[in-house]
Amino acid sequence: MLRQLIRRPLEYTLAWIGIYDEVVRPVGWQGTNMSERSGTFADDPFSGRHPTSHERMTGLPWDASYHDGPAPWDIGQPQPAIVRLASEGGFTGAVLDVGCGTGENALHVASMGLSVLGVDVAETALAMARDKTDDRGIEVEFAAADAFHLERLGRIFETVLDCGLFHTFDADERPRYVASLASVTEHDGTLYVLCFSDDGPDTGPHPISQEELRTAFNPRNGWNVAAIEPDRIQTRYHDDGAPAWFATIKRI
Repeated sequence: MLRQLIRRPLEYTLAWIGIYDEVVRPVGWQGTNMSERSGTFADDPFSGRHPTSHERMTGLPWDASYHDGPAPWDIGQPQPAIVRLASEGGFTGAVLDVGCGTGENALHVASMGLSVLGVDVAETALAMARDKTDDRGIEVEFAAADAFHLERLGRIFETVLDCGLFHTFDADERPRYVASLASVTEHDGTLYVLCFSDDGPDTGPHPISQEELRTAFNPRNGWNVAAIEPDRIQTRYHDDGAPAWFATIKRI
């Protein structure tokens, strides 16, 4: 159940669920560009890339989520589902964390002695993640990267993690994202996707069905969905987490 929103600005919450423009901004509001608001963005807050569907809905780049305190999904620790998976030996070889945010999941996996690269488009989140590596003495690499062009990394990974990114893309974006993931996942490698599910009360924004996962990742585009299990995603607004799917997907 959502906590009382007095803990975070209302407009920030609405931005997360994609209705900020429609509900909060008054009629005739012209706004300011990101460089005017924060002093840290250039005139192009999207750094030359095409905004995602979520960014177009909110009118804000992902980086803005980290400017006024923790983002709704930034719980200050790794997701319990990722901790459980790591304890079971689910991560092997070189690991890529796509949409790593402030790095909690990547740091946890790296603490087990694995080579981990975390990538995100949010430079503010990446700066926070790098600070954590210094504070905790854990060796992790963090880099800016466009999730639609992961091939530009020039690297291949045995294990790839998507924790909370897939569900932000609409149906038109998913084929490009899935192809991008395929370009960096070695054959017989494993992709894990933890996303909001459409099953149960108090679903998170952008809930996904099992059918949508199986449609996106199929043998025709080089994937085999090995399992989809019910799970939870912890957020700052759900007392017991939001319903989620945890998918294990093999690269073929």
